[in-house]
Amino acid sequence: MSVDAELSTPSLSVGVIGYGARISYIRAPDRHGNWADVAKGFDDPAAWRADPTFQGATIGRYANRINRGTFELDGRRFHVPLNDGANALHGGPGGFSDRDWEVEPPVVTPHESSVTMRRTSPDGEMGFPGNLDVSVVFSVTGSELTIDYRAITDAPTPVNLTNHVYLNLAGRPSSIADHEVTLFADRVAEIGPGLISTGGLIDVAGTPLDFRTPAPIGERWRASHPQMVLAGGYDHAYLLDSSGGEYDGLRLGARVIEPSTGRCLELFTDQPTVQFYSGNMLTGTVVERSGSTLRQSDAFCLEPQQLSDSVNQPHFPSTVLRPGAEYRNRTIYRFSAE
Repeated sequence: MSVDAELSTPSLSVGVIGYGARISYIRAPDRHGNWADVAKGFDDPAAWRADPTFQGATIGRYANRINRGTFELDGRRFHVPLNDGANALHGGPGGFSDRDWEVEPPVVTPHESSVTMRRTSPDGEMGFPGNLDVSVVFSVTGSELTIDYRAITDAPTPVNLTNHVYLNLAGRPSSIADHEVTLFADRVAEIGPGLISTGGLIDVAGTPLDFRTPAPIGERWRASHPQMVLAGGYDHAYLLDSSGGEYDGLRLGARVIEPSTGRCLELFTDQPTVQFYSGNMLTGTVVERSGSTLRQSDAFCLEPQQLSDSVNQPHFPSTVLRPGAEYRNRTIYRFSAE
């Protein structure tokens, strides 16, 4: 398969491509030392460019949804083209996932492999104000994949970056229903029609959204709870607390274990939420590299980010980056087997 950089250690191998600053594959061993690709994706470059599902992509300028694709900033109203019904999703139809990034030569040391990707999002791109200079650094150290995001701007603009890699820790086409998930959060952001944030927060206790203790993804994903019905499964921002502890200054946001292989993923982040998505909108229209169509229950996403539609929710933390400041965001994916 063709990648722009392969980042490898004896414990982990990650391929990345410049189109969309995307993760192409993640190869990790199971409890018996058998390696497999746990990330969904394609081998054909044309398939990446035709992909409507954001496979492995860097998402920006604004991850998740903006209500009706419009927001007001410093007294001016801005409009992002709609690509999700009446809303703008993941930066609009020409967001960062659909752009070619500059790929710098990989840097390899005895302990780490890394590659930096850059692009300038010009003033007015997808309706957003300001020229935004962005870099994404993918690094592999031991069994960890780290993604570091940086951005500066010459005019105030909202910024909310994440990665949309689809995962199945079994490393083969199979259901994710048995994956055991822990999410270190006692609240989620409430969604309404169109999956737009209402601005409210919901306690997960006593609901099918509660993953404070490990539970299989498929155990409650067809529950009749109104939030589950609206999303068709899980597609919710979990507000992280400190119950998972910290590592390298980042909070543990999620842990996922695949029982048959023993593969385990721990996600650490400095972002306030993790969007947990159970692939509800995978409808069989995309054929991955295994030759299988991707459907709901085939993969999940964990997307660290700011709260959805913060640009229209004054009581949510601001996502506005201003000149002279630097946007920073770090995620660590730690793989192991047990």
